[in-house]
Amino acid sequence: MNIGILSYLAGALSYLFLSILLLTSWGGKRHGIWLIVACLVMTVWSATLALQEVSRDIASSFIGSLEILHSSAWLIFLSQLLNRGAELSNKSRSGLLINIQRIVIVLPGLFLVYVWLSRYFKDDYPRLIQPSYPLFAHVVLAVLGLVLVEQFYRNTRPDLRWFIKFLCIALGALFAFDFYLYSDALLFSRIDHNLWIARGIVAAMVTPLIAVSAARNQDWSFDIFVSRQMVFHSATLLAAGIYLLLMATAGYYIKFYGGEWGAVAQAVFLVGAFLILILLLFSGQIRARMRVFLSKHFFNYAYDYRREWLRIIATLSDTQIGMSLEDRVILALSQLVESPSGILWVHDGRERYVQRASYGNPGIDIAAIRSDDELVRFMQDRAWIVNLDEMESRPDYYAGYSKPGWLGAYEQAWLLVPLFQEKKMFGLVLLTQPRTAIDWNWEVIELLKTASRQASSYLALKDAARELAEARQFEGFNRLSAFVIHDLKNLIAQLTLVVRNADRHQDNPEFMKDAIGTVEHAVGKMSRLMSQLRNANVVNTADILDVGELLQEVVRARQKQLPAPACQNINGRVTVHANRDRLASAFEHVIQNAQDAAGRNGHVRVRLCTADNHAIVDIEDDGYGMDADFVRNRLFKPFETTKGLTGMGIGAYESREYIRSLGGELGVNSRPGEGSVFRFSIPLTREH
Repeated sequence: MNIGILSYLAGALSYLFLSILLLTSWGGKRHGIWLIVACLVMTVWSATLALQEVSRDIASSFIGSLEILHSSAWLIFLSQLLNRGAELSNKSRSGLLINIQRIVIVLPGLFLVYVWLSRYFKDDYPRLIQPSYPLFAHVVLAVLGLVLVEQFYRNTRPDLRWFIKFLCIALGALFAFDFYLYSDALLFSRIDHNLWIARGIVAAMVTPLIAVSAARNQDWSFDIFVSRQMVFHSATLLAAGIYLLLMATAGYYIKFYGGEWGAVAQAVFLVGAFLILILLLFSGQIRARMRVFLSKHFFNYAYDYRREWLRIIATLSDTQIGMSLEDRVILALSQLVESPSGILWVHDGRERYVQRASYGNPGIDIAAIRSDDELVRFMQDRAWIVNLDEMESRPDYYAGYSKPGWLGAYEQAWLLVPLFQEKKMFGLVLLTQPRTAIDWNWEVIELLKTASRQASSYLALKDAARELAEARQFEGFNRLSAFVIHDLKNLIAQLTLVVRNADRHQDNPEFMKDAIGTVEHAVGKMSRLMSQLRNANVVNTADILDVGELLQEVVRARQKQLPAPACQNINGRVTVHANRDRLASAFEHVIQNAQDAAGRNGHVRVRLCTADNHAIVDIEDDGYGMDADFVRNRLFKPFETTKGLTGMGIGAYESREYIRSLGGELGVNSRPGEGSVFRFSIPLTREH
């Protein structure tokens, strides 16, 4: 199969596919039917020339007629569009337009008559039937086509040229190629075979441009859907093919002119070119730029909303990709604007938005944002997505607000997207600078707002489910307490019986032996019950306590277990208002965990100081430490334990909740392999 057959076969298949696409989406308007007719004529023309390359038996008059018809079909379509433009502008048709429409009908008809009559009169009238005349006719048709394309583009309003520019480029390319082909043939009295067989590929190359224009111009009555993914992958494949073709050509010349090292240099060059292509294809920045370029220049809207919505839902609901919901929220929003990373903060129910997740590598370390921050209130009041670049260039859009101080050192910060739930700002997502330039307009803003509402609903649902699970766990804990109380009642009954009989049988050795056995059994069982119920004290009374004295008491009690904790800098009177047993229980729980983490050969240190009208207690160990994910998602969650059946998982949770009830905070700084530091911050009494 030669190149000519492949060339025209490609053209035939391209226009056949385009014709079917147009027929299935046509709505009945006459401008659309002329486009369909032109594409069908192009299909027949390409298929006939492909057959001509195979057999060479098709009559020249038939080939000549198809040459005229394939140009005439586009000329008539353009003249109809010019007439349509005059109707939309409420203008009467000019004399030039009327004459052009007449020429479009009459001139090709005359040429057709000449082609069919020439076969009968060429012997009788050789001077009238010259081979150059048909060539000249094709040149005239090509020039007429270029004139119509120019008139159509020039007479279209500048704001509407976006809709027809690809059609003008496509038809201009077809007519310009025909002009070059037949001008060359007229000049040298022969048709260049290479140019002739290239026409099929040239015609096939412009079909995507015609399809895009048909999709953009709804008044042609076409409802064409061109998949963005297909366009993206097709453009990528075409670009890769052109690149490889250029590299192969360059490799050929390297081999040809490279002398002794030509073959080696060619191989090295081609391998290097292939590696560069692979790097480009897998580059997120290059792919993002191509995606934005195609969306901007080939589609009416920047997004395929159906596909984007399905992708957002799939990302938020996909639990199989090994990412938390918080990470998936950042990912879903960042993909809309080609951002590589981001951070999520969620309201903690008090006065802060605390960091819950970080996706990618944003390079931004902000643990919490205060709810009363000016920019946060601005977003809460206006439901506004803050573009930090726009905030600096157009401060009038943001009521005079400037980039907040807590983001001042981070140049990668770009967008602040609020997450709303029932008209309240549930959370906040920060996105970093995109991989490629994004047109910041209403379309991007509205899609981000819609996606953020969907994301916040997922987060709120997750939090509600977690709270419900915790409530059920507490319900189970209460049921356990009921069983414990039942056992305690039995133990009390047994011990009461021993006490009642003690006076009468205290001299009886058997009674004493049995009484001691009963007490021993009761002590063992109560010890086990107390171990389960540790830190479950609900006493709410409070006194003024000396924190240093209480810490020393707790440390002495915990010195029975190795490593023995050591007190440092516990001097002077530091008083707080708290319940002694509950605060001692909180300290003891953290110290015990530090001892367990450090191991028998480790170290545990307890320090006390004051700062910002708060008592600061640091409990440090050099144990195995904890990663950020464990600290953020598991450490202070009730019923989360790493001690198996020996722990109930409410100690850290109960300790933090009690410190918070005092108006303080319990935080932790930990790294795997480097140990942990738990910091209690408790408000001081007024005497301080």
